[in-house]
Amino acid sequence: MKTHAVPTGRARSFALVSLFLASFMELLDATIVNVALPQIEQSLGAENSELQWMVASYTLALAIGLITGSRLGDIYGRKRLFVVGVILFTLSSVLCGLAMNPEMLIASRGLQGFAAAAMIPQVLSSIQVMYKPSERAGAMAGFSALAGVAAVSGPILGAVLTDADLFGWGWRTIFFVNVPVGVFAVLCAIRFIPESAAPVRHRLDIPGVLMLAAGMLGILYPLTMGREQDWPLWTFLMMAAGVLVLISFVLLQWREERGGGEPLVAVSLFKNRSFAAGIALMMLFFIPMNGFFLIQTLFLQLGLDYPILESGLTMIPFSVMVPILAGLSAAILAKKIGKVVLQLGPLVIAAGFVVLILTVQAAGAGVTPWQLIAGLALGGAGFGMVVAPVGIFVLSEVPLMRAGSASGLFNTTTQLSGALGVAIVGTIFFNALDTSTGTSRSAVFEGAYTGTMWIMAGAMVLAAIVASFLPRWASEADPMEADLLEADRSDPMESPEGDGAGEPAQTAESSLV
Repeated sequence: MKTHAVPTGRARSFALVSLFLASFMELLDATIVNVALPQIEQSLGAENSELQWMVASYTLALAIGLITGSRLGDIYGRKRLFVVGVILFTLSSVLCGLAMNPEMLIASRGLQGFAAAAMIPQVLSSIQVMYKPSERAGAMAGFSALAGVAAVSGPILGAVLTDADLFGWGWRTIFFVNVPVGVFAVLCAIRFIPESAAPVRHRLDIPGVLMLAAGMLGILYPLTMGREQDWPLWTFLMMAAGVLVLISFVLLQWREERGGGEPLVAVSLFKNRSFAAGIALMMLFFIPMNGFFLIQTLFLQLGLDYPILESGLTMIPFSVMVPILAGLSAAILAKKIGKVVLQLGPLVIAAGFVVLILTVQAAGAGVTPWQLIAGLALGGAGFGMVVAPVGIFVLSEVPLMRAGSASGLFNTTTQLSGALGVAIVGTIFFNALDTSTGTSRSAVFEGAYTGTMWIMAGAMVLAAIVASFLPRWASEADPMEADLLEADRSDPMESPEGDGAGEPAQTAESSLV
């Protein structure tokens, strides 16, 4: 088996830049489309349910493909899968920008999600290969910072790009901008990222992947399409079938695990009370949060007639508070008050939602961005308080041998919750629009917005209650490195073809090939 030397110096920096650019694109595209939805609706003549799918198809495809993408990287080589993923992501971004109808955009967004599922799992594994455990902290800190910036800057960047209308492309610019970034990332990856794979070849759980996809689609499709068709019988039958498929999926995974196989989801993890509570917390937290990002944009642009740039800039208070509180929570609060930070975070968000509700009700259609600052700042603060430390608490009591599986399920749950949030909250919001008795468009949107926000605030209170079942204190391990913990138990050794600078060893979980 051929061994590739680990890059050092400038070569390793370029490799890291490639990994970071791919992560930045993936996180950015999860939210950048939200602010352009009204323009896409007008341009393509999209229905409300189709707008929901333009957001949900990406996160759903990413969630379904994440664990499979990780396994494929282990089998065929992480660099190879990363390069393929970035190329597909770039090409699917072009298809999104060229979309001539809603169906083409939805399908292209789904392809984007699957491409992201191929490239993203390889990022952390490649960082493990390129850095010794003692050096990895700096690279992971940069990854965390970039992830935070990308996650909150999507709506702002999307508004700026769409409003700039470069070359007359309008909203299509938010997808075309990925092309130069993707090309540069691919060139750097081919030249500088070392190839690696797991020495023990894992097998793919194809039936599990297909069942998970079928079950989720069986629930999400009728949930988003049923409202516009007045909830015919087939929507309820399809949702019931989706639930049955997901139950069968769980039973199949349980049988596979008990038989000593490699299930897509290790069901036994849910015997751990803190992990089960953590997954429930993730669902209750990310479903309303992803729904909020959708309806906030629609309310500002369609309900209040905010120009797209003003709508994007209105979210700055939220975006500014996220990294500030994320850093404070991870570095100080989680160590000082433990899980209390995860109980306070959702309550702060709920308070922010209530402030937004009362502000909108008091100011009506004349509400200004300045009046929304307090509510949005509270929402961003609460969001930051949770997203930074939540992983270490959820994974804290998971056995080391299950750390990789738990980390994969943790990330998959985040993405699935995003898709569910768009479907559930979007359906509630659009249904409220349809049944409103308001006498003006602003009044209709105000009622739908405030009513939906009350429901989401209630979900955040439930999330705070569920957080009480997490362990009081968490370990110091970085949640993003949970799948690397097993490899880190051994001491670093010299790479066979290294330069003697102390490259990481070929561990059980990550070998150079």
